[in-house]
Amino acid sequence: MKVFIESYGCTFNQADGQIIAGNLLENDIEIVDSIDEADVIIVNTCYVKLPTEDKMTYRIQRLQQDFPDKKIIVGGCMVEIDPGKLDKIGPDVSWIGPHQLNKSADVVNATYCGDVIRETGFSKDSKVNVPKLKDDSLIHILQICEGCLGACTFCCTRFARGPLNSYPIAEIVAEARDAIENGACEIQLTAQDTAAFGRDSGEKLSDLIKEVANLDGDFRVRVGMMHPKNILNDVDEIIDAIKHPKVYDFIHLPVQSGSDKVLSDMRRGHTVSQYKDVVSRFRNEIPNLTLAVDIIVGYPTESDEDFNETVKLLEEIKPNLIHLSKYQHRIGAISSSLTEISPEIMKKRSKFLSQFKQEITEEENKELVNSIQNVLVVEKGSKGGYIAKTNSYIPVIVDNVELGTFVDVKITEATSTYLISELLEE
Repeated sequence: MKVFIESYGCTFNQADGQIIAGNLLENDIEIVDSIDEADVIIVNTCYVKLPTEDKMTYRIQRLQQDFPDKKIIVGGCMVEIDPGKLDKIGPDVSWIGPHQLNKSADVVNATYCGDVIRETGFSKDSKVNVPKLKDDSLIHILQICEGCLGACTFCCTRFARGPLNSYPIAEIVAEARDAIENGACEIQLTAQDTAAFGRDSGEKLSDLIKEVANLDGDFRVRVGMMHPKNILNDVDEIIDAIKHPKVYDFIHLPVQSGSDKVLSDMRRGHTVSQYKDVVSRFRNEIPNLTLAVDIIVGYPTESDEDFNETVKLLEEIKPNLIHLSKYQHRIGAISSSLTEISPEIMKKRSKFLSQFKQEITEEENKELVNSIQNVLVVEKGSKGGYIAKTNSYIPVIVDNVELGTFVDVKITEATSTYLISELLEE
């Protein structure tokens, strides 16, 4: 039997796809790179935004039409968030919920034999030190906890991932050590909210970062998204951990809005002032910090004044990376009971911020032109050359290098999303 797996969405879900593949291999089920070769197709879904929902729906329907002779299994967040719709568009499709990955082989075997199997529901099973089939031997995704402590009104992902479940530091460090010994040069600590790590177990994110960074070897650690609310009680310790020379000078700290009123309506649990204080404290201690932020444009209660407050915040903090999302209702989310703002206003605000975002990020990157950077080469570029990362986790295009090496480059050009460089001779 041969299985083809396609995973969508966040880093965490990509790692879930690796666990599904690892479980199948452990049970002598072959993984193939071509959908045409496969007997069974697994679609590991993302469901975070409406356009993604539409993409997943179309993909599942299209696979059934194009490959009527193949068995289809759906995994990922859609299974827990929208089972009604999934059953409607694929009544003969099996499911693997994101908390049931250890049953992947059982579901595949039964589905291949003609049964419709649906494994759903929550569990406290660890996703650390389980068999995985990695997509890239140089970058190792390490899930440190699943679920969150939040109650954000716009979010449906929390219905799929459930309450916080942190994995033991000792187990995480053991997996990191094994990955490094097997050639990984970048360890990505990932979760729905890394700042929530340990709130249920009594351990701390700052301790985890330090223990991973202190392992032997030449590598870098990237810390994933942190909710501002959950970083407040441990800011100084986390700053100290990220100052470690093996940790990228990078934080992903979503703010979503620059208006306290909207933040309150979203139930974010922090104020604009608290957010700015956290950013200021990080930048005072880590001058070359890369700050990535998320913004939701057009939340139902966002007025023109609220939107202007968001623009003002971005002007003030000048993030290096800005992820913009247009607000859209999500199934089960509290804010879905509210009236959406008009499409005309949404389009106007989104267009303005998109242009504004490019100006801010390009301006920040241009300051690095002519600088000398020591970069880690992590992957081949899709259009040739290689992609490396600065110590601040900014992507750099460079030629004539080896994967997994640290090299010195001179930055020659900058765009809003990446840098272009030339290799310096040793």
